[in-house]
Amino acid sequence: MIKLIKSGYGKVVSLLMGCLPFYRDLVIFWNLSRRTVKRHQLSALDLWPCLFEKNKEPFVDRHYIYHTAWAARILAKTRPNIHIDISSSLFFVSMVSGFVPIRFYDFRKPDLTLDGLTVESANLLNLPFDDNSISSLSCMHVVEHIGLGRYGDELDPDGDLKAISELTRVLAHGGQLLFVVPVGRSRIQFNAHRIYSYEQVTGYFKRLELREFSLIPDSPKDGGLIRNVAKGMADQQSYGCGCFWFMKP
Repeated sequence: MIKLIKSGYGKVVSLLMGCLPFYRDLVIFWNLSRRTVKRHQLSALDLWPCLFEKNKEPFVDRHYIYHTAWAARILAKTRPNIHIDISSSLFFVSMVSGFVPIRFYDFRKPDLTLDGLTVESANLLNLPFDDNSISSLSCMHVVEHIGLGRYGDELDPDGDLKAISELTRVLAHGGQLLFVVPVGRSRIQFNAHRIYSYEQVTGYFKRLELREFSLIPDSPKDGGLIRNVAKGMADQQSYGCGCFWFMKP
């Protein structure tokens, strides 16, 4: 109980300390506004305090910035007539659909309308495609979640393997698959995600040929996106991001 009280007191103090610079800036800005042409209404009803962003470094989600940049660069190079994405980042499909037509499928269909982008609902464990029918396919930072129930899916310890089987099944001969999962020491961090060793991923896709393996390492000191990295570096990570470019013979 004492710890809870101290914790609550600390949060109140932190909030008050954050409010002081806000109100100081508000008074200064108000006085400055009176000396110039009025272009916007400034009212107490419209205040929207952002209290803790001064001198704060911009947040960069290394996994999601770099792996989508990696995939976008590959598609800019290969320029497929159409690309199929299964449940990857909405930012990725929104941007890439500006230069490559994208058909996006997700278990929970998003409300998203853009030229060059088609959005549909699909279950990764039962994809609505014929065998060997998709020439350009991606599924990035998705499979590690399948079967853990995080997003309302059915609990299944082998859900990720079933998803991988589906991706392999629908990929056309000569087609490419862009596949991204966390890499490092193999384990499950329930119910968030799985983390895979390099050998696990390549073994699960043994029917495919690996064209490129790139890595976003744990530490920014080791680099951002490292292209064509040796597999040994992947297993040195705790929660790295492995980017696998597969081709189907």
